[in-house]
Amino acid sequence: MTHRGSCLCGAVNFETYGPLRPVVACHCVQCRKTSGHYVAATSVARDALVIKGPVRWYASSGDARRGFCPDCGSSLFWDGPGGRISIHAGTFDGETGLTLAGHIFTDAKGDYYGLEDGLPSAGQDDPELTTQG
Repeated sequence: MTHRGSCLCGAVNFETYGPLRPVVACHCVQCRKTSGHYVAATSVARDALVIKGPVRWYASSGDARRGFCPDCGSSLFWDGPGGRISIHAGTFDGETGLTLAGHIFTDAKGDYYGLEDGLPSAGQDDPELTTQG
């Protein structure tokens, strides 16, 4: 199973091979600051992602970094510990067949929106949601 995606300007393209994790919405302050809202992301095994183009990486914490296009600024990836890398779900081209599985870091969510979708949510991290694959 192959999925393709890119940044807004097309300078960065990527392909994934194999299964993607269901989408998880992260409401932490870092995700809100990097995207302007919350981040909805899937993930794939590290060795199942091929990136083409000039990704700029920003060390957002002691154990994670965020990848974005240096030309248009599109937020694309979150790379932390473990064998998977997260990909912002909105950067895929076309249909993905993915669904939203739940929300994490809801204790830090913005005060201007609610969470009425009935999906599982966690005030902090939830390894059961984020390690699905």
